[in-house]
Amino acid sequence: MPAGTLYRGREGMWSWVAHRVTGVLIFFFLFVHVLDTALVRVSPEDYDKVVDTYKQWPVSLLEYGLVAAILFHALNGLRIIAVDFWSKGPKYQKQMLWSVLGIWIVLMIGAIYPVLGHAARQLFGS
Repeated sequence: MPAGTLYRGREGMWSWVAHRVTGVLIFFFLFVHVLDTALVRVSPEDYDKVVDTYKQWPVSLLEYGLVAAILFHALNGLRIIAVDFWSKGPKYQKQMLWSVLGIWIVLMIGAIYPVLGHAARQLFGS
């Protein structure tokens, strides 16, 4: 495969950037998650306070963003694997990228109620 085949064109460049950004965001979430979970051993009262803040509606928006990052990162990762290990992968990388984006959008629409339902109930009542 010639150099740059995977990320040829504007779409490929943005998928490369988005893959790195989502990876860093997921890493940051895991780092914070480990720290806040470890807090239970240091101060259970402070841990309870942190968990209570996670029940607020703005955090639901962050959770939706986390779901978006994980889904995109996973689907794009599968596309990258296909490009790397499937002999016709480089030829179809652009079509696979648009497929990834389509599947991602459908899944994100499906995640609206499960992830943001609690926030909507908090804001607008049951």
